This record gives sequence, C-alpha cells and structure tokens, in this order.
Amino acid sequence: MEMIHDVDFSVNIAGINMKNPVMVASGTFGFGREYSDFYDINKLGALVTKGLTFMPKNGNPPPRVHETPAGMLNSVGLENPGVQGFIEEEWPHLSELAIPVIANIDGDTVEDYHKIAKKLSSLEGLAALEVNISCPNVEKGGLAFGQEPESAFEVIKAVREATRLPIIAKLSPNVTHIQKIAEAAVSAGADAVSLINTLLGMAIDIDTQQPIFSRKFAGLSGPAVKPVALRMVWEVCEAVDVPVIGMGGITTWQDAVEFILAGASAVAIGTANFVNPTAPLEIIEGIKAYLDMKGRNLQDLIGAARG
Repeated sequence: MEMIHDVDFSVNIAGINMKNPVMVASGTFGFGREYSDFYDINKLGALVTKGLTFMPKNGNPPPRVHETPAGMLNSVGLENPGVQGFIEEEWPHLSELAIPVIANIDGDTVEDYHKIAKKLSSLEGLAALEVNISCPNVEKGGLAFGQEPESAFEVIKAVREATRLPIIAKLSPNVTHIQKIAEAAVSAGADAVSLINTLLGMAIDIDTQQPIFSRKFAGLSGPAVKPVALRMVWEVCEAVDVPVIGMGGITTWQDAVEFILAGASAVAIGTANFVNPTAPLEIIEGIKAYLDMKGRNLQDLIGAARG
C-alpha cells in the first residue's frame, strides 16, 4: 500500500471548521483550564464547555460520582456559574483559543433555553451551541425534553429563534425511538446532532441499604455504554442528513474509528478524560496513523461501514 503523509484530517460540522474530528464532551472538560496543565488544548478539534444554565447552580449534594464495572455513574447536577458568570469568568480565556469553542446549554423550561441562547449569541467568536435536551422539563413533571419528539422540537425551535449560531442537538439515549427525536430536532432547526448522553442507572450501598445518590438515579458513562452508543449513532445516521457527532465510551482511537465508520463526522471524548487526561491527543494521533496506513482521507472514512 502506498503511504500518504498529507491526509486531509479536517472536518466541517455545520459551518464549524475543525482541524481534526476529535472534540471533548460537555461535563468532562470543565472550561479547559485544568487540562491546559497537561497539554496544549489547541491541538483538539473543538472544545465543548460544561453545561450552562441561565442562573448559577450549586449542583447535587455528594456523593456525585460512583465507579461501576467499565464505567462510572455521575450525579453532578449541572453545577456551573450561570451564563453571566461564564461570560465574565470563563469566556475571556476561552475566546483566546485557536480552536472552536461550543457552549453546551441546559434549561428547566423552553423559555430558559431561549434566554440562554440569546445571551450567548452576543459573544464574538463563539462557534456554536450544543443544546442538551436530556434535561428534565419542570413544566411536565421532570420528563426529559429529549424523550418526546414534540418537546425536542419545541426546545430546538426556541433556540433557533434566538440565535444564528449553528445548533447541535444533544440527544438522550433514554428513549425508545431515538431516530424520531433526531428527526424532530432537525426539523426544528438543528444543524447537527450529538449522541449519546448518559444512560440512566443507579447504585445501592449494601451497608446502609440505601441508594448511593440523593436523587437515586444517575448518569452511566464509560466503556460500558459504547455498544449502545455506536448502535444509536448508526440509527441516527440513517434518519437525518445533518452531521452526527458520536460519543459514549470512546477510550481509544480504535473506538473513535468505529464511530466514524458508522457515520459520525466527529467524535467527542468524555469519561476517558478522567482516566487519562491525554486520551484525546492519543486518539487524534491514532486516527491520523490509521488514515495514513489506509491511504485515505477522513471524508473517505465517514460512514464507510454502511456500504
């Protein structure tokens, strides 16, 4: 096989120009400060912030994290400085990065999402909004917005009306038909979709004989969820014509290549960041070496397993 050393490794996700297809997943990278101590985060394809709510949130009481076989449960509860705190405290250093910065937004109501999107749209240089529709809809008794096509449509439509920025709809896996949710989000104006968010799980302390977490249920992530995530990415790629960002248990470059072969245009690294802070860089280098070995560009790889 003839080796090529100038493979095209770039990708454009709904107008977001990325020099490589590897992002970091919301909630696993903070606002980038801590990881800057380990490496130059400008080597990433893009950075996705931790979830932002309109007002600051203190999150859930501890414990917030519990290790499971091949994964972890988390019940952080969206602790964040709020939109204004983000603009004042975090945006100044994020705006100096040489890579796209995508703000993840979360709300209790449709109006929350609209207000957050409108406020963030004033930030010069912000690349996109990732809209987490896995949040509980307080107006409907806590059912996640992303569990019904109608609610997903309503949220994305409200965000679309508030911004000209590219919109990425982040989908919940805790549904029966994820394709319908993806279709609803795209029909409402989403320019791309990302999946999966965490699977709902729980743990019980056999000494106290009580649930580990105060809210009983928590989000399962890590290698254990990868087969489910991969299957859902495959299904969503069949249903929509917008770019798909795959995530869920990606730990190695081989995992990332599977998601790209399934149809994902980019991947996001989440829980692996906690285990190995340099995992995204290793995955970038691994994909690059794989493309070089195969003599192909990234675009040739996207969806190649689909026949």
